[in-house]
Amino acid sequence: MPKVTPLQPHKSARHEFGWKLRNARKAEEWSLEQLSSKVDISRSHLSRIETARYAIPPELPRRLDELFGRGREFQGLYAETQVKIHPDQYRRRMELESQATAIRGYAPQVVPGLLQTEDYARAQFLLTTPSASEAHIDGLVSARMLRQREREASGVPLTQLIDEAVLRRSCGTPGVMREQLAKLLTLPPEAHCTLRVLPFAYGYHALLGGSLALWTLPGGRMVAYEEAMIKGVVLTDKDEVAFRAAHYDLVASAALPPRDSADMIKAAMDDLT
Repeated sequence: MPKVTPLQPHKSARHEFGWKLRNARKAEEWSLEQLSSKVDISRSHLSRIETARYAIPPELPRRLDELFGRGREFQGLYAETQVKIHPDQYRRRMELESQATAIRGYAPQVVPGLLQTEDYARAQFLLTTPSASEAHIDGLVSARMLRQREREASGVPLTQLIDEAVLRRSCGTPGVMREQLAKLLTLPPEAHCTLRVLPFAYGYHALLGGSLALWTLPGGRMVAYEEAMIKGVVLTDKDEVAFRAAHYDLVASAALPPRDSADMIKAAMDDLT
C-alpha cells in the first residue's frame, strides 16, 4: 500500500489548498486517477499539488469549484497562494491595484506585468531570480497571469506608456520577444488598454528614473507606485502623488498615438533576428 504523505494545512495557503483538495476527493471516494480524468491533469501532478510540492495550474481552481460545488472556495485559496509568494513590499501594491477604478502606467525598460505573455514573464523571473526553484518560478508566473485576468475581467481601463527601450531590449529568445510584441499589437477590446510608445527621439524626460503606476481609487483619491531595480514604494501623500502625476502627463503628451505606436512595435518585430 503506497505511503500517504501527511498534510500540514496550517503551514501555508498552498498546503491548505492541497489538504482541501484531498479531503474533497476522498469525500467523493475518487482515486487520483479518477480525478485526473475529470480535470485533465495528470495523476502525478495532482498528487504533488495535494502535497504542496507543485505549483497550482491557474485553470484548476475553477474546475474544482465546479466539480465539487464549492462556490469559489478553491479559487479564493488559489488567489491567496499567489499573494503569499510575493514579498511584503509588493502585497500592498497588489491590494491597491485590485481596488483601482482606473490605472495609468509608465514602463521604461520591461513590458509591464499586466501586459506580459507567460513566456516573457517566465524569462524575466528566470533572469531576475536565477536561484529560485522551478516551483517558485511557476508560482510567480501563475500569479502574474492571474493578476492580468482579474484586471481584464474587472473592466478597469489601463492607459500604458512604454519607452521604445521596452521594444528594443529583448527578454528571452527572439521567439519569446516576437510573441510578446505580437500580443501588444493585438490587445483585444476586453483588455480595456490604450498603449502608447515614447520614442527615443524625445530624449531625456522626467520619468527616466524608474517605472510608475498611478491608481485612481473609489471616491477619486489617487495613489502612486514607483519601482526601481529591486525595490518599490507606494506613495499616498497628496502632494507627492500630484507631483508624479504632473510628470506623467508631460511624458504622455509626447508619446505617440496608438496607431503610430503600433507601427513602432511592428518595426521592432521586423528587426528581431
